[in-house]
Parts: sequence; C-alpha cells; structure tokens
Amino acid sequence: MSRKAMVSIAVLCMLTTATLLAAGCGSKATTTETTLEIPQLDSGPISGILEEGVWTYKGIPFAAPPTGELRWKEPQPVEPWEEVLACDSYGPACPQPKDDWTGMMDVGYTDEDCLYLNVWTPAESPDEELPVMVWIHGGAFRSGAGSLPVYDGHNLAEKGVVVVTINYRLGALGLMAHPLLSQESPEGVSGNYGLFDQVAALEWVQDNIDVFGGDADTVTVFGESAGGMSILDLMVSPLADGLFDRAIVESGPMLDLGLPINEMPTLEEAEKTGEEISEELGCDEAEDELAALRETTPDELMAATSAGNQFFSPINLSPNIDGYLLSENPSQAFADGGQHAVPLLTGINANEGTIFLPDITLNQYGLMGDYLYGENAAEVETLYPAQSEAEVKPSMDRLITQMGFGASARFTADCMEKVGEPAYLYLFTQTLKDPRTTALGSFHGLEIMYVFGNLDKVGVEGLDEEDYALSEEMMEYWTGFASSGDPNSGGASVQWPAYTADTAEYLELGATITPAADLFQQAYDLVMKINGL
Repeated sequence: MSRKAMVSIAVLCMLTTATLLAAGCGSKATTTETTLEIPQLDSGPISGILEEGVWTYKGIPFAAPPTGELRWKEPQPVEPWEEVLACDSYGPACPQPKDDWTGMMDVGYTDEDCLYLNVWTPAESPDEELPVMVWIHGGAFRSGAGSLPVYDGHNLAEKGVVVVTINYRLGALGLMAHPLLSQESPEGVSGNYGLFDQVAALEWVQDNIDVFGGDADTVTVFGESAGGMSILDLMVSPLADGLFDRAIVESGPMLDLGLPINEMPTLEEAEKTGEEISEELGCDEAEDELAALRETTPDELMAATSAGNQFFSPINLSPNIDGYLLSENPSQAFADGGQHAVPLLTGINANEGTIFLPDITLNQYGLMGDYLYGENAAEVETLYPAQSEAEVKPSMDRLITQMGFGASARFTADCMEKVGEPAYLYLFTQTLKDPRTTALGSFHGLEIMYVFGNLDKVGVEGLDEEDYALSEEMMEYWTGFASSGDPNSGGASVQWPAYTADTAEYLELGATITPAADLFQQAYDLVMKINGL
C-alpha cells in the first residue's frame, strides 16, 4: 500500500469525514418543559436533542460571523435573538483546503461564518455543577473542525462531564498578520485571530455553561496537535488567565525546542509574510489594500498560502508573538515559570513521525540534520543513525517522536514544578490491528478516538476488547483529571504517578497500562543541552 493511502487511512482514524449543515442553530423551536430543553444563553434561548441520557446542542454561535469588515478582527459579540433557536445540526467548518496536508480528508460544508461550538451534557438540571471539558481540534492551524465525528462528545459526557467542541479561524483567515491590519487594531496587533476565537469560546463557557449543568470554575481545555499547541499558547497568554482550571495537551509540541522547523514569528515577521501574501494576490497595488484583501475569496487566500514548508512540517502559518495575546515564546515563558498555575496532563504517541515523513534520500537526511542542528548535528546523527536508504524513515520517525514531541512534553511537565502545580505524563503505545495502518504504528492522532470513546466512528478493522478496555481506562483518566486535577480520581485501574523532575515517571497507555520512568532520556538530555535549558 502506498504511503498516501496509509496516511489517508490514518487520518480517517483521526478525523473521519463529516457532513455538515450550513446554518447551525437556526429554526424556531417549540418551547418545552425544562431549562435543559430550553437553555437561556446570554444571547438568547436555544433547544437541543436528548439522546440516551445526554443533551446535545450543535451549532451554537459564540461570536458574530467574522465576515466583511469583521474579517481579520477580534471576534465580536453575537447578535442576540429572542425566539428559541433549534441547535440540532452543526454549523459550517471554517474555510480550509479540500485536499489538506493529511490526505484527502473533507470536513464538509465550509463558510467564513464558522464561529460555532457544540455542547454535550448528561446533567438533568442546571444545578449540577459538572466538570467541563473544552476540546480544541488539531489540523496544523489550517484544517479541522469541532464537528468531526471522532470528536462527538456523547460517550465522554456519559462519564459525568459537560463536553464542548469549538471551531476557530484557520489558515490566512485565522493567522495572517499585516502592517495595515495592525494599524487599524486598537491593540496595534494582527494575526492570532484563531487564538482570539479560542479565548472568545472560553469566555462564552464562563458566561453560559451553568445553564447546561456545568461548573465554570472547573473547566479543562484539552486538544491535540495544533489544538495542543494552542493550549500551550493559552497557558502563557494573559488574555486566557482564569478561563480554565486544568489543561490536557495531546501531541502538542513546542516546535522551537527539539525540532526547530517552525519557530514562532514575531509580529514584524508575521506582518512581512502578510505583505507577501497580499503581493501574491495583487492586492498591494490596490488603492485600498485592506478592502481588496477583504474582497478576496477564501479559496484565493488558501492558494496564496499553499506553498509547502521545509522538510516535514504541515504548518504554513502559525501564531505570532504580538506583545498582546502572546508576549513571548511559550517555551521561554514555561522555562521562566510564566505559565498559568493549573494542573497539566500531557503526552505523546510512540510513532508521532510516521504520517509526516517525506521521501528523502540518505544524503538529504544528513543535510537536514546539518541545517536544523548545526554544530549539534553530529550528536543527533549518532542518536538517530541511518546507514542506508531503508534506515532513513525509521530514524526520522524516532527523531521526530523523541526530540520533537517527547522532549517538548517532558519539558512542559518539568516546568510545572515552577508554578507549584502537578503534571502527569503519558506515552500512548497502542497500535491498530487493521493491516492498512500497520506501517504507521502508534501514529499521530490515534489516541483521539480512545479519549472520546468513539472507536466505532472511524471505520477501522480489527478492533477488539483490548481496544475498548483501553478506551474506557483513558476516558476515566481524562475525566478524573477534569474533575479534580488528578487522573487517579476517576475509575481507572492503574495508579498514574505524578511527574516530577526527580522521578521522571510517566504512564504507558497501550495493550498494558504500566508506569515507567525517564521517557526518551538521551533525546531529552540532548534537546535540553542544545537549547541551554
């Protein structure tokens, strides 16, 4: 089977294809008996659907449509309504490539009017004060949606939590900076619109989650890949302070540490990229450049930013250090103890690199090492040697997994002692028995369907009792952590040791669940040496 076919199957497990309806909440509903049937939001009343003991509300607008003059502006309050809105279908996904970097995964209908979220709650009354879990999806800041079937919150909600999944602006619409955009901003910044959307969604949770039986003082943000990276950003952003009480980061690396391929740009650097995008579109020649940019279509913007990045990174645009939402690189903030003091659960999968691997030669592998690691390249090559073409991809997988993802997870866990909060570290090692994914191992994103309990929604073969048992245990750990800041407060059977710099303990999640220590120690030591940490 070709790599493209394998990647497509892998992404099917991560994302699945969603068929989305265009409007989200929209039609008038008939008033019924309880407040959970007709929750009264700050913006107006809505209705949902009760399915097997869980209330589901899909396509709730949490901000005004970021269209027209609101394109490339911070999210604005949604216009209130009076009649009951039936929230029984997902809102559109944010504009994104139809053939994304992961291999032909389509989220369905997209539209710039995409700032919607979804809620699943098992509460029987608004007075229950259940823990809240807010999911931030991945997709390299350029694809994905909170409405994908693998993120369906029903099974997780059955564990006694309120689950929220959100959309946020992607690609150029969510991340493009430009000097003229900064000039019109009251804060003098631009870009980071996707992160502003995440903050707005968390503010919505603070203002409204009580009507769903949720506790605004017990909010956990959790996310994977770019979603996990977003959470690391939120953990050091003053705008997100007080908006969440725990954080779960799944495979969300700090790419400037062990795999320096996407260092976070300054605002000035991001503005320069925006000027290049404007020039590519021909908008720089217009009398009113911003008006011309706002008249471009999402497809035109995607085409202007579609150039591939160096080596194996799918990220074309990323958040920038704007001095307002982000005052410094998250890695530096963590090193200085500048992150928010909240418990952290973080970890990676055993084969993070397999879906990112490019087809490169042995000689190119050596050149890549020289380019990325400079005077440290020889040590990296010693740790991840390749003597033949056949050894290149296995070595690259280990390098990406251990130095890129593993060292970052350990580093953030290490840093939580600086703020007096516990950290819990994991290594997910489960592999699928589906022969179509054998070569991918425990690949990037595979853990998601276990966390949400949605093994039956991803179309893979060979699932058995081992998979379902692991999923149950992981849901207990995740919801236990959301409830108390300690994953052991759920019903999981194996004690998860807290991570400390002295013990460096973590939990292996796979065919067996077992504590271990010193995750990828040689790689971690090398990364710390390279970065002077």
